[in-house]
Amino acid sequence: MKHLLLYCRSGFEKECAGEIQDKATQLEVYGFPRVKSNSGYVLFECYQEGDAAKLVKGLDFQSLIFARQMFAVAAEFVDLPSEDRISPILSELADIEDMPMCGDLRIETPDTNEAKELLKFCRKFTVPLRQALRGKGLLFKNDNPKKPVLHVCFVAPGHCFVGYSLPGNNSKFFMGIPRLKFPADAPSRSTLKLEEAFHVFIPRDEWDERLAPGMWGVDLGACPGGWTYQLVKRSMFVHCVDNGMMADSLMETGQIKHHMVDGFKFEPDRKNVTWIICDMVEKPARVAHLMGEWIIKGWAKEALFNLKLPMKGRYDEVLQDIENLKMFLIENKVKFKMQAKHLYHDREEITVHIQCLSNISPH
Repeated sequence: MKHLLLYCRSGFEKECAGEIQDKATQLEVYGFPRVKSNSGYVLFECYQEGDAAKLVKGLDFQSLIFARQMFAVAAEFVDLPSEDRISPILSELADIEDMPMCGDLRIETPDTNEAKELLKFCRKFTVPLRQALRGKGLLFKNDNPKKPVLHVCFVAPGHCFVGYSLPGNNSKFFMGIPRLKFPADAPSRSTLKLEEAFHVFIPRDEWDERLAPGMWGVDLGACPGGWTYQLVKRSMFVHCVDNGMMADSLMETGQIKHHMVDGFKFEPDRKNVTWIICDMVEKPARVAHLMGEWIIKGWAKEALFNLKLPMKGRYDEVLQDIENLKMFLIENKVKFKMQAKHLYHDREEITVHIQCLSNISPH
């Protein structure tokens, strides 16, 4: 195996390609990305046979910003016959020695309008292919989340990539996208950005502890309240900082305090804030530095914020801002965990999460 397939947002193939090139080189795996604009995926071709398996194991998926999913490609089928698509797949996989036995099957497409037209076919194709794979001993009889995932990605009718990802080092979501429903009573669709961020950055079994009722949060650039809504519905209290108006439905809960001041000048009057969240339209370097200050000063324990991307040099801007933020925290002797992701509900921005692991006295 010498190919790695990565899903990304359509239009961000270049950023995804630059990132996988850098990460692979750091692991001393050499190759080059094949990029097709607005395709929703990147194919990284390694020079050495077997290096795709090395990448899918050694590359930390959580560290990838622009990739929604990654899997090692075992086979590519360019022209599957419409009368029998299953037999060629079974035959090819049976001959691949290093193909692991998988515990789940996902038949997917890249996230583009053209590819999504294939999803109806993918759904119909899943059951017969699953049964055939199990019949040939290529898939466990029962779904097993602790085993590798078998991916079949159709990029066009009859054209697909087949391969595997490893549990604990992949996206647990179909197509790498959490399926969320917009709440009818939310003030804006931006609420889905924060909800998705919770799903991606906070392990589900830690929600009761880290997103607990009664906690205090601060929302900078809050209006009309899309992000605040996510905290309020979890029975938290929120300082909403924005010169604009908040949604009446949120004001009526009694759980928020509205501060009509500049988000860069606001300071919490009490040092009981757990979450600082921020979706301000500002230069990304300025927002990143502000979030670092909140953590360093002990004003919040966790931060979730968006960095708006420039039209050009998006990958370089992201790398620079995140590296500067890491150095800022390290220089101030803060122990932290940081992750950044270009989420499904993000557009020209990425979402960053910081969890402070130090006991910092607020000052």
